[in-house]
Amino acid sequence: MNSPIIQLLVLAGIAIFLILRLRNVLGTREGFEKPTAPQQKTARASRPDFEVIEGGPDRDITDHVAEDGHMAQALAEMKRVEPSFSVTDFVQGSRSAYEMIVMGFERGNLDDIQPLLAEDVFESFVEVVAAREDQGLQVEAEFVGVRETAIRDVEFHKDTNRAEITMRFVGELTSVVRDADGKIIEGSPTSVKRQKDTWTFARIMGAPDPNWHLVATDA
Repeated sequence: MNSPIIQLLVLAGIAIFLILRLRNVLGTREGFEKPTAPQQKTARASRPDFEVIEGGPDRDITDHVAEDGHMAQALAEMKRVEPSFSVTDFVQGSRSAYEMIVMGFERGNLDDIQPLLAEDVFESFVEVVAAREDQGLQVEAEFVGVRETAIRDVEFHKDTNRAEITMRFVGELTSVVRDADGKIIEGSPTSVKRQKDTWTFARIMGAPDPNWHLVATDA
């Protein structure tokens, strides 16, 4: 066997050896293999950081008063003292209280509305109703509805936690005043009159008693 053939066999043997070594290191691929998952990066590097913005506007407040006004600040202070306080619930409740108080006063049924009134307001209502009775006057009234309900002013006294919310109401009702003989001397049973009232409700925030009381009226 001549020298060139020997060299060729040696080179062929070396080539076969290298192929077997590469096969052992790399392995084989058949068909579509699932790609190797890349090394998981740290949470900070895998996704950008998002800034969490807190302290945004409270829609329960800004739906009723200006965001940058003193009323919004006072309502926020009330919520800090009593987190369960809802401005929306208060506005809805004051609307219902308005109807109850107006009709209780018109019809003279003050016992029904006394829990909603401050003592001095209740006493003033009693005087008016008593004066009507002394004159033999009777009032017949029917409530039609409330056309407007809005917060007019808000005050919060931090030293006592006393909250005062002044509401503006525009109500509609029919009202008739009859004398002792039953004759109509004021109003009409078919004519709807519009009544505008500005009322102030007060309560100690955080107190066990959840009831607001009417403390001032200004028609």
